[in-house]
Amino acid sequence: MKYLTKLLLIGLLISQPMWADESLKVVQIYSQEELISWINKNQHLNRVLDDRCQLVQDIEARAVKVKTPAYQFLWGDMLAWGVCIDKNAELGLHYIKESALQGLPAGLEQMGRYYAKGILVQQDYQRAINYLREAASMGHIKARIQLVQLYNQGHGSPVDFADAYHWLHNTVISDKKLHQQASQELAKLAKKMPARLVEKAKRAESR
Repeated sequence: MKYLTKLLLIGLLISQPMWADESLKVVQIYSQEELISWINKNQHLNRVLDDRCQLVQDIEARAVKVKTPAYQFLWGDMLAWGVCIDKNAELGLHYIKESALQGLPAGLEQMGRYYAKGILVQQDYQRAINYLREAASMGHIKARIQLVQLYNQGHGSPVDFADAYHWLHNTVISDKKLHQQASQELAKLAKKMPARLVEKAKRAESR
């Protein structure tokens, strides 16, 4: 009888589908470093979906209670676009803004981009420049490119052109498409600046 019971148990284990263990796997909470890496590559929402939305409560707790900037950004993006939770664009934007106010470059860049393009908010170029300038000063590559783009489109003050030119000119950009885009925007901005200021802005020393 014991032998028969053992055989039945073995049979049940063998008959379990291949994905059974995978569905029971516990997903570990993300570290701040890896989350920021995914955010910078725009992979953060896909990662949450890949993990089958198992960490929603943990993400919310770290955003709302702990107030960790990277998690505020992630939670805000999830709310803004309805990823794993009901969509609430207003609350989502609130948390993205909170991450920006805490100095998260990705949060600053996203707020700047949203104001520049009128995404979820009314288009406001001055607010866009304020956010993008802060992100650019912290080394955010896409923010630096967007800031120069806005200046080339006639927004902002010529007084700030030199800083924007300096930051972008001295940025190391490995992505070929972004590198070409940066070169084109720099060439346009240079035409709006006195030659002596362009040469000064090209210098590698920090401003």
